[in-house]
Amino acid sequence: MHKIHINIGSNENREHNILQAVEALRMNFFDIECSDVFESASAGFKGNDFYNVGVNATTDLSIVDVISVLHTIEDKQGRDRSQPKFSDRGVDLDLVLYDNVIDKVHNLPREDILRYNFVLAPLAQLNAKSIHPIENKTYGQLNATMAMLKSYNIETLME
Repeated sequence: MHKIHINIGSNENREHNILQAVEALRMNFFDIECSDVFESASAGFKGNDFYNVGVNATTDLSIVDVISVLHTIEDKQGRDRSQPKFSDRGVDLDLVLYDNVIDKVHNLPREDILRYNFVLAPLAQLNAKSIHPIENKTYGQLNATMAMLKSYNIETLME
């Protein structure tokens, strides 16, 4: 089994889309563990604030198959791939880690870990002591250098 980390982002109908994505992940992967919900301003464009959730899971699927499952979930939730990269999103699912694999073709570990706190903060919350395979620092150490984000427990979305 492979340990993976996925980042879920949404800035349209955020609560609904995040909860639907988590449920879809539960149907496709094992041992699901969710971070708190982190709220951040849109990056790279002017838009609504995003909710982001990190998800740890296990799978026996290959990297390519995991990415395919994530795209299928996005598509079922109405993802429009013709939109610019930096635009409003109903749901965005990114494979951030796949074990400790370094794979430039599939952007693993995802470069956004070191660029955006909305990727790093949920990852660090769930994996504070795990070591970034390139930086050789823990995610907790890396997160200590990033600005804090407003966060909520995911159960508050269900209320």
